[in-house]
Amino acid sequence: VQLQACGGGLVQAGDSLRLSCRASGRTSSNNGMGWFRQAPGKEREFVAGISWNGHYTSYADSVKGRFTISREYAKNTMYLQMNSLKSEDTAIYYCAVSRQAVAGTGAAGYTAWGQGTQVTVSS
Repeated sequence: VQLQACGGGLVQAGDSLRLSCRASGRTSSNNGMGWFRQAPGKEREFVAGISWNGHYTSYADSVKGRFTISREYAKNTMYLQMNSLKSEDTAIYYCAVSRQAVAGTGAAGYTAWGQGTQVTVSS
């Protein structure tokens, strides 16, 4: 499976962005998916995850109430709606496919990764 992430950009604090991640190739709707991010000099961290059927979602505490993850099966696409952006949200955002039906918080639980899309939030 190949993942193509897009939608990043340069915005001001308080603005919104929607990231998209389109899967192609040998895709499966039986796997969870997730978003991670990595800021300069920091470890890659979990942002949000969604189960195979979309019924279960999870978020990092730092984004709860501001970010919303969703997926559109007909388009093999996952989204991350990011509202009330803060400067600390600045990072490269990666989408990934979980090895399981649910989406865990550890990067080791993911088997395919997109190339990343840069999000920069100016304060």
